[in-house]
Amino acid sequence: MGSLLSLGGRKVSSLLCLEYFPFPCHHWLSHSGSGHKCFLTGCLLHLQEPNLTLHAEIPDLPQCFQLTVLAWTPCVYLWLVSPLYLFYLKRNSKGYIMMSVLNRVKTIFGLILWLVCWTDLFASFHEMQQGHVRPPVYFVTPLILGMTMLLATFLIQFERLRGVQSSGVLFIFWVLSVLCAIVPFRSKIIYAGREVLSDKLRFTTFYAYFSVTVAELILSCFNEKPPLFSNVATDPNPCPESTAGFLSKLTFWWFTSMAIKGYRSPLESKDLWSLNKQDTSELVVPNLLGEWEGEKVKAQSSDVSQAMYSKPAVESNHVGTSPEEVEVLLAGGKGVRQPSFLRALLKAFGPYFLIGSAFKLLQDLITFINPQLLRMLIEFTKETGMPSWWGFSLAFMMFGCAVLQTLILHQHFQYCFVTGMRLRSAIIGAIYRKSLVITNEAKRSSTVGEVVNLMSVDAQRFMDLTTFLNMLWSAPLQIILALYFLWQTLGPSVLAGVAVMVLLIPFNAVIAMKTKAYQVEQMQHKDMRIKLMNEILNGIKVLKLYAWEVSFREKVLQVRQKELAVLRKAAYLGSLSIMAWTSAPFLVALTTFAVYVSVDENNVLDAEKAFVSLSLFNILRFPLNMLPQVITSLVQANVSLKRIQTFLTHDELDPGNVDRKPVASVVNGKFSWAKKDRPALHNINAMVPQGSLLAVVGHVGCGKSSLVSALLGEMENLEGEISVRGSVAYVPQQAWIQNATLRDNILFGKPYVEQKYRCVLNACALTPDLDVLPGGDQTEIGEKGINLSGGQRQRVSLARALYSEADIYLLDDPLSAVDAHVAKHIFDNVIGPEGALRGKTRILVTHGISFLPQVDNILVLVEGTVSEMGSYQDLLKQNGAFAEFLRNYSLEDIIEDDDVLLDEEESFPDDALSNHTDMVDNEPAVNEARRQFMRQISVMSNDAENPKAMSVRRRRCSERRHGELVQEKKKVQVEKLIQAETAETGRVKFSVYWDYAKAVGPLLSLFICFLYAGQSAAAIGANIWLSQWTNDADDSARQENVHMRVGVYAALGISQGTMVMFSSFTLALGKIQAARKLHQGLLDNKFHTPQAFFDTTPIGRIINRFSKDIYVIDEALPSTVLMFLGTVFASLATMIVIISSTPIFSVVVGPLALIYFFVQRFYVATSRQLKRLESVSRSPIYSHFSETITGTSVIRAYGRNGDFVLMSDMKVDENQKSYYPGIVSNRWLGVRIEFIGNCVVLFAGLFAVLGKEKLSPGLVGLSVSYALQVTMSLNWMVRMTSDLESNIVAVERVKEYSETPSEAPWEVENKKPPNEWPPEGNVEFADYSVRYREGLELVLRNISLKVKGGEKIGIVGRTGAGKSSMTLCLFRLLEAASGEIIIDGVKIAEIGLHDLRSKLTIIPQEPVLFSGTLRMNLDPFEKYSDDDIWNVLKLSHLHKFVSNQPAKLDLECSEGGENLSVGQRQLVCLARALLRKSRILILDEATAAIDLETDDLIQSTIRTQFEDCTVFTIAHRLNTIMDYTRVLVLDKGQIAEFDTPTNLIAQKGIFYGMVKDAGLA
Repeated sequence: MGSLLSLGGRKVSSLLCLEYFPFPCHHWLSHSGSGHKCFLTGCLLHLQEPNLTLHAEIPDLPQCFQLTVLAWTPCVYLWLVSPLYLFYLKRNSKGYIMMSVLNRVKTIFGLILWLVCWTDLFASFHEMQQGHVRPPVYFVTPLILGMTMLLATFLIQFERLRGVQSSGVLFIFWVLSVLCAIVPFRSKIIYAGREVLSDKLRFTTFYAYFSVTVAELILSCFNEKPPLFSNVATDPNPCPESTAGFLSKLTFWWFTSMAIKGYRSPLESKDLWSLNKQDTSELVVPNLLGEWEGEKVKAQSSDVSQAMYSKPAVESNHVGTSPEEVEVLLAGGKGVRQPSFLRALLKAFGPYFLIGSAFKLLQDLITFINPQLLRMLIEFTKETGMPSWWGFSLAFMMFGCAVLQTLILHQHFQYCFVTGMRLRSAIIGAIYRKSLVITNEAKRSSTVGEVVNLMSVDAQRFMDLTTFLNMLWSAPLQIILALYFLWQTLGPSVLAGVAVMVLLIPFNAVIAMKTKAYQVEQMQHKDMRIKLMNEILNGIKVLKLYAWEVSFREKVLQVRQKELAVLRKAAYLGSLSIMAWTSAPFLVALTTFAVYVSVDENNVLDAEKAFVSLSLFNILRFPLNMLPQVITSLVQANVSLKRIQTFLTHDELDPGNVDRKPVASVVNGKFSWAKKDRPALHNINAMVPQGSLLAVVGHVGCGKSSLVSALLGEMENLEGEISVRGSVAYVPQQAWIQNATLRDNILFGKPYVEQKYRCVLNACALTPDLDVLPGGDQTEIGEKGINLSGGQRQRVSLARALYSEADIYLLDDPLSAVDAHVAKHIFDNVIGPEGALRGKTRILVTHGISFLPQVDNILVLVEGTVSEMGSYQDLLKQNGAFAEFLRNYSLEDIIEDDDVLLDEEESFPDDALSNHTDMVDNEPAVNEARRQFMRQISVMSNDAENPKAMSVRRRRCSERRHGELVQEKKKVQVEKLIQAETAETGRVKFSVYWDYAKAVGPLLSLFICFLYAGQSAAAIGANIWLSQWTNDADDSARQENVHMRVGVYAALGISQGTMVMFSSFTLALGKIQAARKLHQGLLDNKFHTPQAFFDTTPIGRIINRFSKDIYVIDEALPSTVLMFLGTVFASLATMIVIISSTPIFSVVVGPLALIYFFVQRFYVATSRQLKRLESVSRSPIYSHFSETITGTSVIRAYGRNGDFVLMSDMKVDENQKSYYPGIVSNRWLGVRIEFIGNCVVLFAGLFAVLGKEKLSPGLVGLSVSYALQVTMSLNWMVRMTSDLESNIVAVERVKEYSETPSEAPWEVENKKPPNEWPPEGNVEFADYSVRYREGLELVLRNISLKVKGGEKIGIVGRTGAGKSSMTLCLFRLLEAASGEIIIDGVKIAEIGLHDLRSKLTIIPQEPVLFSGTLRMNLDPFEKYSDDDIWNVLKLSHLHKFVSNQPAKLDLECSEGGENLSVGQRQLVCLARALLRKSRILILDEATAAIDLETDDLIQSTIRTQFEDCTVFTIAHRLNTIMDYTRVLVLDKGQIAEFDTPTNLIAQKGIFYGMVKDAGLA
């Protein structure tokens, strides 16, 4: 080290030695030796006297060196840094800090220092006048020092004005000043002790200077107050980082408070600090989007020039959902210049990231100091005459270097991780914003699942990459430096080692390439599997009803099988590459040493050469390992980048599709859903006069909903123009309900106005429902409106439109899902000529004929064109298709009169919904994604949802208001339907690890551990052998030994490599086995889980288990286990080696281990809980996202994009709030653990110096070089412990969902019914009761009835009377609370579920289709022939539609059957029923979504095809069941009436009332 210093000094001084002046030079010339004198200091040029420093027992540095180099170092530093720092401060102001005592004292001290320095300067001038001339250094140094102190004082004030609370720049300056002043401080004392003081003034000023500098250093450790008006004052829980001091930031001390809090009790989300302003989405996302917009503009401008050549390439972007999509995306885009998302990212986040890179550069350079110090230490142990203080200072220097390295490294990591975090926020924000505006065509090419994957997996990849991105340049730099120093140690032999490395690079590269290919393939399988699971979970009820689980389980397992096959290949490749990089440093060392020894007989491998090279090889190891990893993650990120870029370049809806002209009109319109599709509407001409009501009618699939979408601007406008004036309110056919309170759903972002709100509730007939819902309008509504009935959902959707007070109302069949009474009430009070919307422009799509006479104009659509348009009377006169249609459904008996209703007043006590508590489960089914909303033709019905509202509708809102306000006050605490996802707290139980070990295989697990121990032993053996070998250096017989030495060394090393390979092979086997078992368990359990579980658990939560947690088990967990085992054994090995070479070290191990244990416990407790909080706060981002995607058209129609973007940003920030402390906890830990590691280095060094006499240089080298590695292993060990804990949580979560209670077995062997069962179809309910879930009231009470085979039973009753529940009981989706159901003599409770369900047929309320071919949707088990299928398609009136399709039966249905209209989906369900043709058929309001004509067709089909079957129909329209054998009237879960329709009408009971209301009596 001394030589380094002397070099520095000589340079500085010789620069200033311009000429020789014989200045009188006092008391330093006593040293012997003549030589040139220095112009500057007048003393001898030997700036470093070896006698004075190295060999003296009391060392000292020459005065010349002290006066120049030492004095100027801090000054040079400050003057170099301050221009940059001032520029930074000018750019970034945090506010203004008031003058404080601390600030005043600092400033005064600064001025005192300036005075002290200049006192020296003036003293020199004074002496000059006295004729006592001093060397120039006495003028230069005080001048420079004084100027620097002024600069420092200025900085103190300038920082205060710019709001800096604690300054790093000045802190480092004061530290340097104090360090540089310690040497003269000591010299002056030693000197003063020897002789009389000749220069009292300078002696005094120096001590004044020293003490004030120390004072400044101490003061600069304290913090200023926060700036005025900073958000720290307003923030309830600010992050202490913003106010932390420089030292605290350097060591992450500010985090300690959270570590302690987390250790005492598990952290909760209220303990988390707010996010730093500059990390919030509100700043980060616009930053990225701005750059991205810039990129797009650039790309467009360059496209214009190329446009003529490359038209066709545009198409390649939207490949549809073909499996080759990813390949095409990777290859596509030739010709057209794509805007580069990467460039946008670099511009947005590059500058901040570069600061981190600067730290990395520093750290890389410091890394190489320690091997040089090690060399000196080994030299020191060899030399005999060296003073021991030199050894100690070497040990301390090693320690100092290591500490510095730690601090710098963690600053670098902090910058990188924060960049990664911002990247993720920005990418999620960009994707969310994009998904609100993409066209329908683009939506088709990326399903919800894929987009969620972009947000979760791909954004995560970027985040992971940023942390290691710097390795791209840092690794080559480290390799070059290491090789340079190695060359100096071993000469050309190093080339042999380099050759080995170079050979390994292509090996690793090939592996990386293959891994990348597998990665892409695996992503595809994963996307596929998640998409499938998403659909299965959405349609789980239908799968259960049809007993189709087995077929779909097979589909999932097939995909999973492929996924695991790819994983296995990737794992084997992985273990090869792991072997390569574990053995690499060893192979390099081996070849280098072997070549070195054999090249020349004089080459002796001594301790110094061997261990310095080894420590350099160890430094080499990290960049060599990292490089392939960085390259693979770069490759993955590149795949992700392409995926994200493709999504972000999708076409957006053109806001100019719709003009804002004063009138709603369409001129020559031609529209399609995607540019390449056939137009869905063509030749449309329509004009809706301001304030009129236009009804749109037509058959199923004729384009009614498309017309509404076109008016919203959701379709591709091929020709013609649309105009819509003012704001729009839109009620979709299938109501879109958010997971929020009922009131929030209605207000939809508008301010709450009591009176208006009450009026809206009354108009939409929602008031009676509020009395029934557990929390009134504050009831939380589950995902997709799960706890509302279809009618309620539709009315909420309508209320939202009414409340929004728009100019134009687009109502897509809002009356279909409600009953006739309610429909009439809503028409009269909201839509009709007298309703709340009179005077607004309304476009109403409807199937209900009864309202047509009251509308202003009617537009009739036939197959996508307008066949006629005009008022009701005109159309009747024209005698066209419309008149024909009306004649078939005579209207005399439908148009009811109000008076009829008023007779009903008596029956009000049990109005509304008869069962109270159970409203929530009124339809357990409702888990269907957006397909919820059955559209009933609301002409005749019996589901009297609330007659009361009808008869009293003439009362105005104002009367009701007072009563209502009182009710508001008595809010009840509502039990939430959807339980919040719980985060486990406390330590992960041992049983979870054991579960994983069992899944891997217990013996295999033991074997893996054994292999790891073996490989560590081999490594230690090799190094001990090396240290023995180096001790041969003095041995005369060494030449004979060389071959033996090299041979054994090689054998030990190679055995280590093979063990590594075997251990990772077995681990790979084990991990695949575990992944298979755990996924299989989860899947099987989910298919066997009762329906009730799916009703109360959000799908997102289950999907999360299948995607995130299975991903962790597949990929993250095994690599964590691998690293964990590796580091544990490495740390053990280090301890063993150091203790065996210097036994005294064992004394220190205890205390260090204790500190280590404490830090680790604090960290793990806190970090684990932060991880859990983070994963719990992650789900809402995705569930909100998928909710948004399903409702984009509604959100856009109401113009609420901005609010939803804000909501998404809030959820992301909420998640980052728990992620950020997680990162910092790693830094906090790193600094502390590495400090312990650095102490190990210090003590290993000190004990080596103390035991110098007894130790051979080989052992010193061995123990210290091991100690230098320990920091790394210790740090990784804690990190891996905690990663292991947080990743094993995935096993815990998967286990939790694999062990939910399951339903009855699918097949009971000894109770299998005969094949032809049920032969007749007799059904008997014997004293049957049922409830939805434990602890809820009964839905059906003591029902007893017998139905003979072949009877047709109609089931009627009000909402909530238990109609749907009866059908669910037949299928045992609900198990009996008491009593039993007997079908043809078999008790259904005793047989297997599949045996039962496959013998019954249901046409469910909501038609559910799965993505796949139409054939698969009709017959997943492929039991039937094509002819059978064409036959049922004829019967279900789909023949024409299907035979027109080019793909015929292989017509691809998209996710949820989105590409068929709701009516067509219903017909597909009918075809399924016809295909199964079982003895018992159940129709659950199956005709709700169909126009009257199609309905007639279906009814006649059912009458003819199911003539001899037992049919249960839950009827909405009484005319369908008037000719049934018997009618069952349910009320409050009991049988109210049960007889033939004619008898019931004669009895004048409930049924008679319903028939009369429907105008059939």
